Amino acid sequence: MTTPVPAPSAPEDGAPERLRYRLLSGPDDRTFCERVSAALAEGYVLHGSPAATFDGERVIVAQAVVLPQPQQPETRLV
Repeated sequence: MTTPVPAPSAPEDGAPERLRYRLLSGPDDRTFCERVSAALAEGYVLHGSPAATFDGERVIVAQAVVLPQPQQPETRLV
């Protein structure tokens, strides 16, 4: 039995919550590069190497992006 994954909840301002991990994929063209560039402009960072395959007609590429976690303050026991 699989457990359903809950939909992301919306933050207080009503905007959808950004996913921490995204895998962008599509034909290796300008549109794909624009999608990756837009994700970087939104604060995502590249995660790992890009992947590429050939589907018989064109090259299909994929790139994972993640939102960096905020640095947690160091907790010191005194």
